[in-house]
Order: sequence, then structure tokens, then C-alpha cells
Amino acid sequence: MSKTLFDKVWDTHVVRKIEGGPDVLFIDRHLIHEVTSPVAFLGLKSRGIKVLYPERTFATADHNTPTINQHLPVADPLSANQLKALEQNSREYGISHWGLGHQKNGIVHVVGPEYGITQPGATIVCGDSHTSTHGAFGAIAFGIGTSEVEMVLSTQCIMQPKPKKMRINVTGQLSKGVTPKDVALFIISKLTTSGATGYFVEYAGEVFEKMSMEGRMTVCNLSIEMGARGGMIAPDETTFNYVQGREFTPKGEAWDKAMAYWKTLKTDADAVFDIEYTYDGSAIEPMITYGTNPGMGIGISNHIPDAKEVEGGVATYEKSLGYMDFHQGDSMIGKKVDYVFVGSCTNGRIEDFRAFASLVKGKKKAENVTVWLVPGSHIVESQIKEEGILDILTEAGFTLRQPGCSACLAMNDDKVPAGKYAVSTSNRNFEGRQGPGARTMLASPLVAAAAAVTGKVTDPRTLLA
Repeated sequence: MSKTLFDKVWDTHVVRKIEGGPDVLFIDRHLIHEVTSPVAFLGLKSRGIKVLYPERTFATADHNTPTINQHLPVADPLSANQLKALEQNSREYGISHWGLGHQKNGIVHVVGPEYGITQPGATIVCGDSHTSTHGAFGAIAFGIGTSEVEMVLSTQCIMQPKPKKMRINVTGQLSKGVTPKDVALFIISKLTTSGATGYFVEYAGEVFEKMSMEGRMTVCNLSIEMGARGGMIAPDETTFNYVQGREFTPKGEAWDKAMAYWKTLKTDADAVFDIEYTYDGSAIEPMITYGTNPGMGIGISNHIPDAKEVEGGVATYEKSLGYMDFHQGDSMIGKKVDYVFVGSCTNGRIEDFRAFASLVKGKKKAENVTVWLVPGSHIVESQIKEEGILDILTEAGFTLRQPGCSACLAMNDDKVPAGKYAVSTSNRNFEGRQGPGARTMLASPLVAAAAAVTGKVTDPRTLLA
């Protein structure tokens, strides 16, 4: 029977099928951080249960970590307590812990791929919605809740209903200045934030085949923002070349055996999806959001649409624009920008900083803009320095911060003040997401760079050499 990539990975991990209920799914890799794990560990302790396979669980601190002066004690009491709890729980249960100050510390969805924890054909979960990032490797990866974190720690399994299957094809070639982030925001603008609810998405077509692994991670990261359970891309030579030689990947004969299996991980030619969409990559331009959910996005040269042109209630739409203090028919070009944030599990990798630097090189930071440049890991931080990117940033007037989730979700000191506008490379623009009252416009690193040197929303294509 013909199968999709998703079917092949899911079906090989089913431990038990419950009649009329969910599947019991074995989990290969469990990633944890300081926010969603403490209560799960309390549950284990209250029941006297051990972690079944501690070697399959990896802990890193990211959400609550400061991005400056990481050598000093964390000032916020709640953050400090959560970081301490992660360290203590990891030590007690024999789990690898990459805490603040550890050379491997960084954003969970950045360091997982960097160290080869993320591999094709694996099942990966984390108490974090953007776990879908790891699907870029042909893995089934999705976020789970605190009670599910406890379930995986204690049994290495999870009960899940099998999602429906969606394929999204993007054909042709992308135009100058269009990045993987733009591709993802374009798709979400077409499907809306609920358009993939109940589905697991496979991305296919020439655009994804030509995309780098880091670009694929960005796209899969944002799958959750259109309601999908997760997203994945079939592994190929680009995937294998990225994975090979990393710390936790197979070596020698084990690598050959893994490769033999990984090369089978592709959708059969006559496999059927529950629903399928196709888009022309050449029709995509640099994107930017104008509202308070990731589906409220447009090409940067366009105007904010009228309420009657978008799905959903008029009152909700007008409330969103009211929060942003934008109006129907406004051009996004020229909108004021107070803050720029480059980082997060969406765009905190080296390619994102290369893109940012390529545009700001030879220019100067706009005086009216505060810019936070936050690498996703110490590896990224080192690459920025080794490649001379830091010199370009410094010459242009920018400062590099230390690794962490930073302003993505305002659980640390990096908060955008109320009423201020931020062009952000992160994944969510909800009300208050980057700080109480903050106004967020999601965009690519190139759009962020253009805003950083002009102080306003600017089409990066006008500045690219």
C-alpha cells in the first residue's frame, strides 16, 4: 500500500493502536527546557516514578535566559527558580543538561539540529509549540503539554490521534530578496491561522528542494502558525550532508545502516493526501504582517486589505488594526519602526545573520531604532565572529547579544515597550507577545535589516546590491 512520508515515520513508531482512540507512539527524542518541565518532574516525584530513558532526553535553558551579562546571577526570581529547577531535575534523573553558561546552551530548536540530536525518520517532542522545526529533517516533531511531558519522561511514549495529511507544493523559483521566512508567511496568509488545523503538512516542490536546511527549519517552524500539528520535508542529500559528522549522529557502520533507511523516507508516487495546495514561488515577495496573528500578512509593497477582503469577523479584524493603530488601505512601506529583533528558533541561525549583514554592510543603524541581534546558540555566536559578520555589524553600529529566546516571547528582560513598533523575525505577533502593549510586525531578516538602517518599514529589494 502506497504511503506518504508522514505515514512511513508514524506507522513505524506505533507501539499500540487503541480501538476508536489514539495511537500509542514511541518517542525517539525528548527535548525539554525550563518553562514546561518543572511541573512534569513534580508529577514524577509525587508518584515515585523514574525517567525511563534519560539518554533520550536533552535539556537546555532558553526561554528565561538573559541575553546580556550571562555570567551574572539571573535577576528575575521566577526565571532564576525555573533555571535552577531544570538543573536540579536533570541532575537527579540523569538527563543531559545544557544550562546557562554551558558551551552547548542555546534555543532548544537550534541546538537540537546543531548537535545531531535531530535526525531523519525520528519522532521528536518538546513542551514547546515550535518543535515542528525539526520536521525539516523528515522527522515527525510536535509540541506537547506539561502532562504529556510527564508521560514521555515516564514511558517514552505518548498517546496521539493520527492527524490527517496535507501537502503544500511551492513550484518554480523565488525572486531576489525573498527568503524562506517569506515563503512561510505567504502560505499562512493564504491558509489563515486555522487552515491546517488537524493536519500534518508535507512541504514539496522545487522551492523546498533547493532550500538550505536552515531555510527548511524556518518553514517547518512556522507550520504551527497555520494550525498544523507539524510540518516536514523529505530528507535528501542536503539533509544528509548537514547531519553527517555531528556529535549525536550515527558513525561508521551505524551511519551506513541509517542512510539505507533514511533514503526510503519519501512519499510514494501514488500516495494520497487528504488535501493538497500548490503555489507559484515566483509570485511571492518579501512579506510583513500588519495585524495580531501570523495570518495577517501581505507582500511588503501591498496595502492593508479591507475587512471584507479577509476571512473572519469584521469586529475582530478592526480590533486587530486598532491594537496596531493601522488602518484599512494603509501602505506598509514607510511605517514607523522603534525596535528590530533578529533571533528566535525561527530566524536565529547563521544564515539569518549572514542575510542581515549582507544588507547592512556599508550602512549605519538608524538612530531612532533599538536593535536586538540574538544568536540562537553559542555555535551561531562563534560563526558570526569567525566569518567577520560581527565586524560588519559593529561598523554599522549594531551590538551582538548572547544566545537565548530573547524578545520572541518577553519571558526575559528583552521586552518591547507598550505602544512601540517592532519588526521581528520571530514567529508570533499576538497582542503583548513581545511585551505588554507591544506592536509586532513579523518579517524576514532582510526586511528587519532594511528597517534597522532606515528606521521604517522598507522593501529590502531597494537596498540590495
